[in-house]
Amino acid sequence: MAMPRPNRSALVLTLVLVAMLGGCHHPSGAWYSYTGESQTFFSYETRQTTVKLIDLRNDQVIFEMDVPPGQQLTLDFKPGSGDDPVYTPDLMRYEVWPLGTRTGKLRNTLTVPAYWARRLDVQYTDEIEFMSTEATARAIRTDETQPEWWTPEGGDLPEENTSADNYSR
Repeated sequence: MAMPRPNRSALVLTLVLVAMLGGCHHPSGAWYSYTGESQTFFSYETRQTTVKLIDLRNDQVIFEMDVPPGQQLTLDFKPGSGDDPVYTPDLMRYEVWPLGTRTGKLRNTLTVPAYWARRLDVQYTDEIEFMSTEATARAIRTDETQPEWWTPEGGDLPEENTSADNYSR
């Protein structure tokens, strides 16, 4: 008796359904892109990104993030999933990933105002700001770390030559 062969189209359809229902997120909307899909903001060493979410009712900053260089911020909004039907009816999901991440779960959430009461501001900074070295460090001077007998003024030599002991071991 011959074994029946599996139907390939049914197998492919099953794999597609499992991938869609698996809870993974794709920054560009995966197979079914739409206008309400997630948004991804990239930050590089030469162009740093700041993302702010503003409540338009009182001009209050609800969410602000300086995306670290070499990372990307992906966020999306779920209408009707917030904790207050009047003030914060929507839910913003977000995650910070390394650059180039294509799929994953948005594990961070924040309840936000409805779409008509919020604004997303994105700022790009092309100026590279380096940390000042004057306040935290200075050049190392070798004459400050040497024993007195090593300096030009000279000094008493140690009674025991500890460096010779290190070589003989």
